[in-house]
Amino acid sequence: MSQDTASFQDFKLNKQLFNAIDDLGYQKPSEIQVKAIPRILNGHDVIGIAQTGTGKTAAFVLPLLMKLKYAQGHDPRALIIAPTRELVMQVYENILELGKYTDLRTVCLYGGIGPKKQAQEVAEGCDIIVATPGRLLDIYSAGVLQPKQIKTFILDEADRMMDMGFMPQIRRVLELLPMKKQNLFFSATFPEKVEKYAYEFTDFPEKVEVTPETMTAELIEQSLYHVPNFLTKINLLKYLFENEDFSRVLIFVRTRKNANNVYSFIERKISEEVRVIHANKAQSTRINAINEFKSGNVRVLVSTDVTARGIDVEEVSHVINFEVPNKYEDYVHRIGRTGRAEHHGIAISFVDPSDVYHINKIEELIQKKIKVIDLPKEIELMDTLPSEKKDMEQEIDRQKHLENPDFQGAFHEKKKKNLSGKARDKAFGNKPKDKRRKK
Repeated sequence: MSQDTASFQDFKLNKQLFNAIDDLGYQKPSEIQVKAIPRILNGHDVIGIAQTGTGKTAAFVLPLLMKLKYAQGHDPRALIIAPTRELVMQVYENILELGKYTDLRTVCLYGGIGPKKQAQEVAEGCDIIVATPGRLLDIYSAGVLQPKQIKTFILDEADRMMDMGFMPQIRRVLELLPMKKQNLFFSATFPEKVEKYAYEFTDFPEKVEVTPETMTAELIEQSLYHVPNFLTKINLLKYLFENEDFSRVLIFVRTRKNANNVYSFIERKISEEVRVIHANKAQSTRINAINEFKSGNVRVLVSTDVTARGIDVEEVSHVINFEVPNKYEDYVHRIGRTGRAEHHGIAISFVDPSDVYHINKIEELIQKKIKVIDLPKEIELMDTLPSEKKDMEQEIDRQKHLENPDFQGAFHEKKKKNLSGKARDKAFGNKPKDKRRKK
């Protein structure tokens, strides 16, 4: 069944699910749904590779709801694990939307709030649990969760799980579950370490994949500017806000410090309603910021990669990579926030000298050259601060060392030149000259 000819009616779903699909206005299944849903309905273990924004969540939620059909018993029959509160809530909301005409009971478990209420919801009985690993283990330790009836286990955003160090907790969760169950493993990317764990958790899985280049090429217009430093990036950002048609903008940075700096600049100098989210923000603050962004009350959201995958917002017109990610798969995740639901999107990256290496690696990943745009003449080029210049030089040295392990680095040579005598010999491992007089 090709995506062009596929219809949701081709799937063996019940009337309740078809009615929910109609209510949501879904016209036809996405590529990952076409590939994954029939296999899941047939009981296979499945490894699904597709970024958020391609209909991945519905690709496992629809067949899960079809298999469960109706509320039954007291203990949960399906468990979905995701790495962050935002992602857990996103999956939970998808289940509520697609299962609105069923009586299936779903409980959402995540940290940041007291576990008492969540434990009570589990104790009252449920069919599906959506949880972060840590909070699930907390609820199990409280003695209210009986996992022996779980027949479907779903690991969502598996690559992010690996990055965030959740594997010990995932293994503890798996020890609680029955051996005989259907395992579904979904990930936005499939590097070697993810592949290793995928085959550890699944039995004779069928792999279905939507490649990054397929996902980004058609609907997302990608471009980049070469920008010398942080302050010039700020000037470029201001110029774009004044000259581009931004309807809803998502700005990504690498660090919490720079997230706060960019947020403050936009609020003070551009006079734009803006919110910022990162790992140091309270859960309620993050949720409220995302909801305001979704509703359109806030037009600009600044975020780090830690919170990026919990942002499921349609009609984001622009994604701006204020800082290029040094985990190259994150580029795909970031720009995937736009160009969703068959809407056109624009992704713009600001590339400083230390980012050129990363951009080249990203282009290798997506198998596409990103269009370079010259800096507008109106942009004032600022001097690079000494501390930023030092950081860039150290990063460039690190990159050169990755490509050539024998490369010592500019700092190494400079330090060697400035040292003298015994200090240089000690620092660089040279044998001191034997100054004893010859007899």
